[in-house]
Amino acid sequence: MRVARLASEIDFTSWRAAARTLRAEGVAPQAVVWTVERELFDLAPPSPTPAPASAHFTVPAAFVELAEQVILHRAPDRLALLYRILWRLEREPRLIDNPADPDMARARDMAKAVSRASHKMKAFVRFRLIEGAVGSRSAETYAAWFEPAHRVTEATAPFFVRRFTNLDWTILTPDACVAWDRERLTVSEGADPADAPSEDAQEELWRTYYASIFNPARLNPRQMRQEMPKRYWRNLPEAALIPDLIETAQERAAAMVAARPSKPPERKLKAALRHARDASYDGSLPTSLDDVAAGVEVCRRCDLWRDATQGVPGEGAPKAALMFVGEQPGDQEDLAGRPFVGPAGQMFDRALAEAGVPRDRTFVTNAVKHFKHEPRGKRRLHRTPDRGEVTACRWWLDAERRLVKPRVIVMLGATAALGVMGKPTPIGANRGKALQLSGQARGVVTYHPAFLLRVPDEEARARAYAEFVQDLRLAGELAGV
Repeated sequence: MRVARLASEIDFTSWRAAARTLRAEGVAPQAVVWTVERELFDLAPPSPTPAPASAHFTVPAAFVELAEQVILHRAPDRLALLYRILWRLEREPRLIDNPADPDMARARDMAKAVSRASHKMKAFVRFRLIEGAVGSRSAETYAAWFEPAHRVTEATAPFFVRRFTNLDWTILTPDACVAWDRERLTVSEGADPADAPSEDAQEELWRTYYASIFNPARLNPRQMRQEMPKRYWRNLPEAALIPDLIETAQERAAAMVAARPSKPPERKLKAALRHARDASYDGSLPTSLDDVAAGVEVCRRCDLWRDATQGVPGEGAPKAALMFVGEQPGDQEDLAGRPFVGPAGQMFDRALAEAGVPRDRTFVTNAVKHFKHEPRGKRRLHRTPDRGEVTACRWWLDAERRLVKPRVIVMLGATAALGVMGKPTPIGANRGKALQLSGQARGVVTYHPAFLLRVPDEEARARAYAEFVQDLRLAGELAGV
């Protein structure tokens, strides 16, 4: 029996070296015990020594990527599983591509669980201000306590470095603690729950904000628990509000439906009517984003206004370097009068955060400003705008582009690309590129967030989401935000 010791539970470098040596020496998987330094085996032989250069071999890059994820899983048999796959690869070189193999299926499930744990950490870490903390540059230091489902703390820390580069912060977890001082990321041993920071004065403001954006019309408790598992609630300030928000959702949704949309001021209404009906593209143009918003509210350029609750203009920084164009408002946006606040908007916000692009420094709008739908019982089902409706609404989109003057325009989906480019633009053939637009602006074509929500296969959805984040990061870099 051979014993292979690692320095820690996530020491991939040592696992890789030991596994290479053991396989080169012909040690079968059932003859190896994997452990870490603090698990003492006094009578065990020493760990394997590095294999000679002549015994080196290669494995598919996909296996290395998979192993780097699987080793972060908490399953005690993960190290043995990886070595068993490595052992089999010599005789089964196509094993990595076999979706039906039990070992590969289990490894992929572990990798997906690790990826989900990393996403949950990004979504549910809540920093608290540490009173009285004094650093070399600032008296503001933030700390957070989090309990990840798997050992993802160190792997996920670079996301927080990119997201909060200009803050001093520490994330405490039972596995490891990571700290950033605006120059260097340090890792230390795990902490005890007693070390978790206490509530600060900003959390009441956060709860007020969360309650104000909670949309009862789209409440799905089962989906909420799936996306926000209860195991994380004890560390979320807003969790205390959720039971009451769920209980009163039906009443609040009825009130939203019954409420009439507020009318724009009379002065704005009169100004908007100059642009709202049949003015040519060379005629009188809106001179401000307020004029555009008021004009959208009374627009009659197509018939979509008849069944929509209200027009939904763009919003964001008035002189943003980066503009996002979606297809049209959805059900939730139609009720709220704001773009990208529903499920697709939440997906969009999460991807923006991962790409390191602050939404408040961008301008977000749609190619079509009214919600096109068909009733289905109590639901209103989305229908894709046709070319005529997109063309009619280009008056408003072009006005927003002219007033905002973005350096980069991201087209979210085929309808958005049609609205911006004026012609069909395939997503697959054009995404990931910087396209030249009129007026010296550059364009990036990518998926609409709603498309990502509809991809049925989890692996394909994860791949498309990663490509989406990559496209947003490219746009942010091109725009310099």
